[in-house]
Amino acid sequence: MLTETLGPVLIANRGEIARRIIRTVKRLGLRAVAVHSEADADLPFVREADEAVLIGPANPAQSYLDAAKVLEAARATGARSVHPGYGFLAENAAFARAVIDAGLVWIGPAPDAIDRMGDKINARNLMEAAGVPVAAGTREPVTDLVAALDAAEVIGYPVMVKTAGGGGGIGMSVARDDGELAKAFEQAARAAARFAAAAAAGGEGDALAGPAVLLERYIERARHVEVQILGLPDGRVVALGERDCSVQRRHQKVVEESPSPGISPELRERMLAAASRAGEAVGYLGAGTVECLVDADSQDFVFLEMNTRLQVEHPVTELVTGLDLVELQLRVAAGETPDVRPASTGHAIEFRVYAEDPKRFFPGPGTITAWDEPSGDGVRVDSGYTAGNTVTPFYDPLMAKLCVYGANRTEALERGRKAVAQFVVEGPKNNLPFCAELLENAEFVSGDYDTGLVARMRS
Repeated sequence: MLTETLGPVLIANRGEIARRIIRTVKRLGLRAVAVHSEADADLPFVREADEAVLIGPANPAQSYLDAAKVLEAARATGARSVHPGYGFLAENAAFARAVIDAGLVWIGPAPDAIDRMGDKINARNLMEAAGVPVAAGTREPVTDLVAALDAAEVIGYPVMVKTAGGGGGIGMSVARDDGELAKAFEQAARAAARFAAAAAAGGEGDALAGPAVLLERYIERARHVEVQILGLPDGRVVALGERDCSVQRRHQKVVEESPSPGISPELRERMLAAASRAGEAVGYLGAGTVECLVDADSQDFVFLEMNTRLQVEHPVTELVTGLDLVELQLRVAAGETPDVRPASTGHAIEFRVYAEDPKRFFPGPGTITAWDEPSGDGVRVDSGYTAGNTVTPFYDPLMAKLCVYGANRTEALERGRKAVAQFVVEGPKNNLPFCAELLENAEFVSGDYDTGLVARMRS
């Protein structure tokens, strides 16, 4: 049934995630079609696909973000389905509709679900109505500074200021008084305008037009914990466990682990139940993630946002559950209802290996002159590059994801230390020295850390 319904599968992405999807697609006996830019022609995912189509120059707007070119590649290769990976067009409802209108299978949630959860304010209100805890915040878009100041007075400082659309922590900042709020609002409004322009360019009309900004009460000592969900064709939404994503720089994730070492079993059960309700509230289908903030002191949690796609950090869930989330995405998209019985054992940690300065975390592109991946018990590497490839400035600088698994967190940490030490990357700057430093940090090793950890390490 999978071959008849889905194959060939076009992967509308690049790098490590395209390579990872190709691996499962081919294991299931399906043909994998890759699309690539001129800058990515020599990357491993292009060679490993059954067929690869050049869709444009390095500029993402002229290649990976050009929906028409992606759909033309699908037509030319006879693809029957499209997997968007993450980033680029993965959470673009207009693209999902275009895929479906072209008679192809969209390997993702319904476009309406993407729409409803893509606006953080709308998503927040929807979750509140579904009984999912939310932080005190604005229920309508804040479009000018006067309204922002009025809202902050009601919410109470400190407040988190962020765009209503977009993701990855871009445009987010904390304001502790009116002066800081003025600066934060200006920054978020600029980011919101960029997101609005990108949405319009992607065919989403006036989606989130203007400086749509959201204010929420800021939790001083918070953990960022997310729940992996899977929506099934029979209407059930299954929670597959949680991941702790609190190790962040500039509100962007660097290290993730499962299970979270900072939440109680009782809190875990409440979060999993809330995540299932969140998915059911939008009729969610396929793999998605419900992100939450946990007050490390009170052990209360609030909804943050929902990602309507596969997450970068999905391997840690796969390692502790034994599931292949890409396979589950494919089966659900084909109309199957897999027998998924959530259970996790052991502990997994993922280290994102970036081409970046390990001190200030600025991107550091360049040609890779040496690349030697670690191996051994409990070690998994999802990589997008190898020796001779060039990390260009056109895309996210993520080169690989180094994942380790152990019977418990102590064993996972020890395997992480060995694997980080064995991973050789020469040429571009990289953050492996930071990963090694983190693995010796007493706060991280104890498991009692929060989203401010990296900032404290660099202060």
